[in-house]
Amino acid sequence: MPNKMARHLRKNQTIAERKLWGELRQLRTQGYHFRRQFPIDGYIVDFACLSHRVVIEVDGFQHFVGTKLKSDASRDAHLHWLGFRVIRFTNADVAQTIDGVVLEVLAALGAVVKTE
Repeated sequence: MPNKMARHLRKNQTIAERKLWGELRQLRTQGYHFRRQFPIDGYIVDFACLSHRVVIEVDGFQHFVGTKLKSDASRDAHLHWLGFRVIRFTNADVAQTIDGVVLEVLAALGAVVKTE
């Protein structure tokens, strides 16, 4: 069942997910391989780099209200327990500051040092 749902989600990505996927695919030249809408232990994550144990989620507004906040926290804790680092971006982050998003992804992969 998770694989069928993952296939459906890959075919029906949001605009933000498509935009980020285009950027993540370019990172292959640097040795980073991402999977999209990938099942991990009962959850389907937006993007995963298995070799570096990094999960990326792109969230719409519904992830910031009500029970979704709690379920996302529980999901993140479970993925962390499995050894994954979870980073989240909003659809607006991806739409408006894709370069900054890519830099944060690279930092999570250990490719660059974040400076602030």
